[in-house]
Amino acid sequence: MDMEVKRTSSPRTSSTFRKLQAQLRGLVGKAIEDYAMIGEGDKVMVCLSGGKDSYTLLDILISLQRSAPVRFELVAVNLDQKQPGFPEHVLPEYLTGLGVSFHVIEQDTYSVVKRVIPEGKTMCGLCSRLRRGALYRWASENGVTKVALGHHRDDIVETLFLNMFFGGRLKAMPPKLRSEDGRHIVIRPLAYVAERDIERYARARAFPIIPCKLCGSQENAQRRMIKKMLHDWEKAYPGRTESIFSAIRSVEAGHLADPALFDFAALAARPHDAG
Repeated sequence: MDMEVKRTSSPRTSSTFRKLQAQLRGLVGKAIEDYAMIGEGDKVMVCLSGGKDSYTLLDILISLQRSAPVRFELVAVNLDQKQPGFPEHVLPEYLTGLGVSFHVIEQDTYSVVKRVIPEGKTMCGLCSRLRRGALYRWASENGVTKVALGHHRDDIVETLFLNMFFGGRLKAMPPKLRSEDGRHIVIRPLAYVAERDIERYARARAFPIIPCKLCGSQENAQRRMIKKMLHDWEKAYPGRTESIFSAIRSVEAGHLADPALFDFAALAARPHDAG
């Protein structure tokens, strides 16, 4: 009997899915409110890679758009990097079915990365810079006011440790930032969402996932090492990732050691009361 129910019930209409969707809507809505990510009249470009994170981001933003207290426009943009075997039809068919405005940028960054980066070396850095440049150019040319990326809570925590261990900096991914050239506001509405919940949501929605064949199999990537470390910590001490993320949101500058961030030179003891 139970098996029959599972076969005939749609995952999109089950109470478990509705609860998960409501949870994600709540977290995304809170992040948008906490960091003033989207305002009246914004044109939000959702950078769609074909992975679970960006699919989920677009899905939740479409859902929130219907009941948001402000009016904003969504446009999904994908960069076709000309990877061999890339299924060009998947995203246009999916987005047409959704009825959402979309655009596909065609730029052969794949050949550039393969030519410049030696075999076995991490390609993500150069690939990311080329991709970002193409997306920013399109945003500038098409009146985009906010660029939405699909980074989630785990990405932010992983980046903190990457910068600490390999860069000697206490730095993560902010939920909202101004691009280096000052021309774009980048937002990360999934900042409060755990990756495991995105995975569950993506499975339930059966998104047509397109794997990255350029760098997806690079086992020596530093981020994979950090991800494994955090996974092991979370397994041994559930809730640790959430605790680390909370720490990123609650910084006490005077208890670190950066004189540019806190005026240690001005510290002086209060005079004792006469008495």
